[in-house]
Amino acid sequence: MSSSLQIYFIRHGETSWSPSGKNKGQTDLPLTPHGESMARELAPVLNAIPFSLVLTSPLLRARMTCELAGFGDSRQVKAQIEPNLLEWDYGDYEDLRTADIRKLHPDWNTWKNGSPGGETPEDVGARADLIISRLQNISGKVALFSHGQFGRVLAARWIGLPVTEGQHFTLAPATISILGFEVDYPQRRVISLWNALPANILGVP
Repeated sequence: MSSSLQIYFIRHGETSWSPSGKNKGQTDLPLTPHGESMARELAPVLNAIPFSLVLTSPLLRARMTCELAGFGDSRQVKAQIEPNLLEWDYGDYEDLRTADIRKLHPDWNTWKNGSPGGETPEDVGARADLIISRLQNISGKVALFSHGQFGRVLAARWIGLPVTEGQHFTLAPATISILGFEVDYPQRRVISLWNALPANILGVP
């Protein structure tokens, strides 16, 4: 794996379900007007970075964020659809809040149990590993536009942790995180930046 690889993980902006706490999984929701504004605020940071590759989840909220952040048809590096960047599939628990699910199943934890009719933690971890494998020979900076739960899984797998450890990483809408390598130990994978608002990272190299 190239130690010059830097992965910029960008979570999509707000959707209508974000404030409600509903599990939106693979339901194809658009951004709210506020979510669109959040996506545009990413542009000053991301447009200054020379990306080698830009990938986006096929879901509308990620694609809208990608486009509003400046990666439309006018960019030299156009975004490509990557199905493995989809959000965790919640199956029968789609459109439900965690609190509602726990009224039926008090011990339920998506990080350990997955969802009936949806994906297991192992399923999502396998997709994250496929993303890492795809990027392993790329040099330079890569942008990934994706989702909260998936991003937490990707971070855990990047540093060699089990999928369940992703529950300890919080990830807000329209934030930027960077996965890379330790400068003095180029084979050591690290989380260089996590859950940062664009206004706070202008000037990050």
